[in-house]
Amino acid sequence: MTASTPALRILVYSDNVQTRDEVMQALGKRLHPDLPALTYVEVATGPMVVRRMDEGGIDLAILDGEATPTGGMGIAKQLKDELETCPPIVVLTGRPDDAWLASWSRAEAAVPHPIDPIVLGQTVLGLLRAPAL
Repeated sequence: MTASTPALRILVYSDNVQTRDEVMQALGKRLHPDLPALTYVEVATGPMVVRRMDEGGIDLAILDGEATPTGGMGIAKQLKDELETCPPIVVLTGRPDDAWLASWSRAEAAVPHPIDPIVLGQTVLGLLRAPAL
């Protein structure tokens, strides 16, 4: 990657600042040498997620399914239904058994709490490397 390669923008949504920090620390500034650097757009409310995604320029979104009052799974479903071109979405679930519910949201992937940096990193890397449909 050259210095002129634009950074990938990752939207991170949770009402919990600690969860947002855990996600950003797990992924770091550069996920893989073959990919551009990562930058983050932190969002704490559901309406702001929709607004930022409507504005465009987001390469991947990570939405906390346990956020309140608006959970990430409902937001993921809304985004997939409303955006003509929606970037990949990862939903953070309360437990591994909730992955089936995350599939309803049409998110491309689900990662359970507590956040495992290796699992989250591999999941995000796979989505960022996947060819656009």
